[in-house]
Amino acid sequence: MGYSTILLQVALRAGLSALLGLLVGFAAGLPWIGIALGLAAYLFWTLWQLVRFEHWLRRRASEQPPDFGGPWGEVVALATRLYRRKQFHKRRVTQLFREFRQMTAAMPDGVIVLSGQDEIQWFNRRAADMIGLRRKLDFGQKVQNLVRHPDFVRFLEGARFGEGSAGVPAVGGTVIIPSPRDADSRLSFHLIAAYGLGQRLLLVRDSTREARVESMRRDFVANASHELRSPLTVVTGYLDTLADEPGLDEGWRHPVEEMRRQMVRMREIVDSLLELSRLEAANGEAPFEAVDVAGLVALLRRDVMSAQAHPAVFEVDIESPARLLGAPGEIHSIIANLISNAAKYTPETGTVAVSWRVDANGGHFAVSDTGIGIGSEHLPRLTERFYRVDAGRSRKQGGTGLGLAIVKHAVHRHGGTLSIESVEGKGSTFSCHFPARRVAAVTTS
Repeated sequence: MGYSTILLQVALRAGLSALLGLLVGFAAGLPWIGIALGLAAYLFWTLWQLVRFEHWLRRRASEQPPDFGGPWGEVVALATRLYRRKQFHKRRVTQLFREFRQMTAAMPDGVIVLSGQDEIQWFNRRAADMIGLRRKLDFGQKVQNLVRHPDFVRFLEGARFGEGSAGVPAVGGTVIIPSPRDADSRLSFHLIAAYGLGQRLLLVRDSTREARVESMRRDFVANASHELRSPLTVVTGYLDTLADEPGLDEGWRHPVEEMRRQMVRMREIVDSLLELSRLEAANGEAPFEAVDVAGLVALLRRDVMSAQAHPAVFEVDIESPARLLGAPGEIHSIIANLISNAAKYTPETGTVAVSWRVDANGGHFAVSDTGIGIGSEHLPRLTERFYRVDAGRSRKQGGTGLGLAIVKHAVHRHGGTLSIESVEGKGSTFSCHFPARRVAAVTTS
């Protein structure tokens, strides 16, 4: 029934009441008073229906709707339909919520919903067991107040302000720390970028087994690399002696030189593995020692240009004299590996460009080249150990396949991020972005 129909019914009923009152008033000689009494009676009847309707609304869950006629009947019918629809959706939402709780309870990982201020809004049972969260008591608490490990706190701060914390990327990264409930266990926290009203999802996983396997792998690589140094030194010594022997048969001279070259390459691989193992085993952030980037680049440029094969042009653009705060050896390894790679894969007619600039977001070191470039399908795996875009060409160039892996770990230990841009056949750009706390301005007296 439409609005106009209901309005017409109300007008007809009010008019009928007034007409009846008029007839009674004529009989009594008081027509206007009769009309007033008729309308008053109709108003009283309407108010009584309203009282009954309100009474039913309060008890509609247990009482049947009253049997109204006319407009009030339509109102009751409409309210009944709305109530039944509400009850249906309420049961549906309750069912979905129960299914959601059962699903999250069966998940092997913990799930924590954080507000934009890192306050806990919801968590599942698994997260409560892993971290020791308590329902009702911990809702609204900042998660940093309950998980106080420094690496975790830096991880959240880095993700919020768009810069990486030690060893983890800025957004969607993972940090592994000891469990707050068991120091022998390890938990990995993975943060998913903001959604909804600034909320973020924090996933918690028991990584104890993975951490132990990774630790065993690192120890094995470090120990094996260390043990290989001695036999490699002995073999290299004998090969050097043979190469310097005047009476060596000419037919053996080329094989001996080739063996010497391969031994040098093996020693480089061993040294790189040891350096990578040291970086992986290092705890916490790198120290904050001032490193002169401009001076370091100048030394490395001289080494590159003094080599027998080198690019035609080596450009240096130092926009700021600011120092980079970190571990000098690791900073040297970062810059040396990037410059060495650029020079190695750039033709003798090409160009290598190095830049260092500082802004409000921190320090930015970049190395660009006009070399062979890298296909886009290789970029995600480029920093993996021993990953090679062209294995044959890399071995011919003498690379170990570990340089970029070392760069990535060293950059992350300084709270920075490594970005790679490349176009196959045109060249590549490797950029290291360090947070503002890693940059120190040079003061002049």
